[in-house]
Amino acid sequence: MRFHSRVGILPHEREHAQPIEIDVTVWRSRQGPANADTVLDYRRLYDLTALVVGLEPRYLEEIGDEIADQVMHGFGAQQVRVALRKPNVALPGPLAHAEVVIERRRDA
Repeated sequence: MRFHSRVGILPHEREHAQPIEIDVTVWRSRQGPANADTVLDYRRLYDLTALVVGLEPRYLEEIGDEIADQVMHGFGAQQVRVALRKPNVALPGPLAHAEVVIERRRDA
């Protein structure tokens, strides 16, 4: 998913929206045949992510934590992995992006 958000530590990052990319991977256990009650509705996952990103200005870690917590509680997830990337990071060397990964797992 791609969004624009005021996210970061530096003052200009808090004032001007910049692109961020978010991957959300969800593990669920399913009993029986697939139906509307047992499959993951990606629209709900996108809407949740967009809502959390919209609570700005923030840090990547806060956004990832909130998405992971909401998915664990509201999507019947056994495990979730949220990877957040900022492609336009100003650092002194070559860099494709900065990335933060948040993982949650339900205790067995």
